Amino acid sequence: MTEPGRPPPIRTDESNAFANNTMRVRLPAIIDETIALNEDYPASIRDRLSRLRDDIASGARIKGLSDASAADACGWAGALRRQREILDAEPAWHYAEWFFAETYAYRCLIGAVRWRESGHDPFLPQKREELASEQLWRLLEHATEPASSASEALRRLVGFDLWANRIDLSYAASMERGTRIDEDDLLVDDRADLLTYLADSAADHRQFSGDGTIYLVADNTGSELAMDLALSDCLLHHVTKRVVICLKAHPTFVSDATPADVWMMLSEMTARGGGAAALAERLRSAWASERLRFLPHLYWNSSRFLWDLPAYLCGQLNRARLVIIKGDANYRRALGDCLWPAQTPFNHVLNYLDAPVLCLRTLKSDPVVGLPSAETAAKLDRIDPDWRVNGKRGLIQFKSQTSKSQ
Repeated sequence: MTEPGRPPPIRTDESNAFANNTMRVRLPAIIDETIALNEDYPASIRDRLSRLRDDIASGARIKGLSDASAADACGWAGALRRQREILDAEPAWHYAEWFFAETYAYRCLIGAVRWRESGHDPFLPQKREELASEQLWRLLEHATEPASSASEALRRLVGFDLWANRIDLSYAASMERGTRIDEDDLLVDDRADLLTYLADSAADHRQFSGDGTIYLVADNTGSELAMDLALSDCLLHHVTKRVVICLKAHPTFVSDATPADVWMMLSEMTARGGGAAALAERLRSAWASERLRFLPHLYWNSSRFLWDLPAYLCGQLNRARLVIIKGDANYRRALGDCLWPAQTPFNHVLNYLDAPVLCLRTLKSDPVVGLPSAETAAKLDRIDPDWRVNGKRGLIQFKSQTSKSQ
């Protein structure tokens, strides 16, 4: 059900071309690639994946989970029931809310490959390929070059962490752009407000009710995770005593980061030697002293929007000094995956969270808020009709006010 004043979520039917194409074309292609890259899968798993691909591509009715004994099975059954209530019909892959359908499709994939039993990440071949790329390690070396001050280091690393979000193994159009940026690629840049808040809150701890922890809700592994870790190291050195990185509880969206991906990244950093190894050592030391935590939760794999946080997570995030929300899918989760007018104030849309929030996101889907004016979106529509979905543009958006003060 949509809260009054909030637009309805995007659906997978022809009312949204990008969502519809994701279900008809992109997701089936991802499943085909998963089959091709996991030659060791037995015939039974390959058959399950093929049937899932065919169902999604053809728009078949969405079925319940095959692994009904899983810890998240009841939650997904409830989500499927809610789709029936919202649609007043049986949901189908091409007739459902997009955020539900896309997250559920990846959950069905995880069930099809029997990940709970084997622990075998179906997307590991793609992840390993990116870890072996020199581009990632050049990016890390460049991002961790000495800065003239703590504020300059933070400013630079926030920028690197944003543009690394383009390196998304589920979306070739964004991947191809890499981290090269043009002057007009950054549509909103709230770094000055962020740095002011961090400086002010360091002097006045009354601005937040918790212990000063910063939460980072991660998106992709590989290049983006490397930048997340470099930014976390900088935050621990200059800003806070504790950083928590929120991770997916199981592989999803091809490259979304899990705890296994973090430890694989740290091992690769150590093996590279030099500055990468030194960074890994600092991060391992911070983890050992519990100043750095890597915490997975099934919520981050779910179809629930950000205002529907489990009570424990809600309490933790609302007491945070800062919540950093990374990437396109998490941005959709925060906005309700709906089409607000693009000039709608960012603070207004996220007023359900008490904590200060920083969103770092390159645009790979239609939802967007916080642009300077309606004319900004109209101009972009004229010069680049695909600006909302092609991964070229980025947003650094910061909300400092609490909902209680708005």
